[in-house]
Amino acid sequence: MLGPVILAASRSDRMRRLISAAPVTKQVVDRFIPGETVTDIVPIIEDLTAKGLELTMDVVGEDITTPEQATAARDAYLALIDHLKGLELGEKVEMSVKLSMFGQALDGGHELALANVRPVVEAAAAIGTTVTLDAEDHTTLDSMFAIHEELRKDFPQTGCVIQAYLFRTEADARRLAAAGSRVRLVKGAYKEPAEVAYQQKHEIDKAYVRILRILMEGEGYPMIGSHDPRLIAIAQELAHKAGRKLDEYEFQMLYGIRSEEHLRLAAEGHRMRVYTAYGTDWYGYFMRRLAEKPANLRFFLRSMVSKG
Repeated sequence: MLGPVILAASRSDRMRRLISAAPVTKQVVDRFIPGETVTDIVPIIEDLTAKGLELTMDVVGEDITTPEQATAARDAYLALIDHLKGLELGEKVEMSVKLSMFGQALDGGHELALANVRPVVEAAAAIGTTVTLDAEDHTTLDSMFAIHEELRKDFPQTGCVIQAYLFRTEADARRLAAAGSRVRLVKGAYKEPAEVAYQQKHEIDKAYVRILRILMEGEGYPMIGSHDPRLIAIAQELAHKAGRKLDEYEFQMLYGIRSEEHLRLAAEGHRMRVYTAYGTDWYGYFMRRLAEKPANLRFFLRSMVSKG
């Protein structure tokens, strides 16, 4: 019941002003969204990579309603890549993009999103890194996978995200677990109907393990997007059984959540990539993450209190 209320708040200018002014909001936002500009974020990138971590960068943005806004989102990523070029970090810092930011939901959105994301993928490849296409709600996935397939013709390193709670995902995983593919597996956070997605946590967890086994036994490069200690342990076991070396898969977690675990996994020799969001539209991003899964509110606040 909280989801629609939080989503409504995300669209209210009055609520934006009230929530933005609350001191506790800034504490939470600063912990999980560490900057608003590229200049803010460069020291974060340098600090995390110096600690042996890798990153995937997300320029936050919501409610793209015009082609001009989609173009601006493209340009924000190009500006990020321009700054990354000088850092010479290569694949240690990749980008994550939501095609909705590139105009996917607009009229002619599939073609528009492809046209906007292609220059970002090209620029990323030019500095030795890549882009991963984030998964959004189930109605957008056929378009996302088609764009992913098109981009991989010229940039085979382009990654994509699949969501364990969707019924379709096991079939998607089998198709994607091919040589050269890069696939991030997450549980899924959007509010999806029972007709297309598992609703119970134990069902989602079991689906996650089934899909992870498909990816580990395949020929691609699995990226395990989870903070769940049990799933992380299972992933290590499946990787060992599949004969994978430590550099043949990676873990991914959100910036500001279980930070000590990031360092522990990296110290053990695992590739550990931190999903790091930044930008001025933190309010829309933050509120939508809560609306997708209100339990995130408790998780975020608990993480803030525990300081890692």
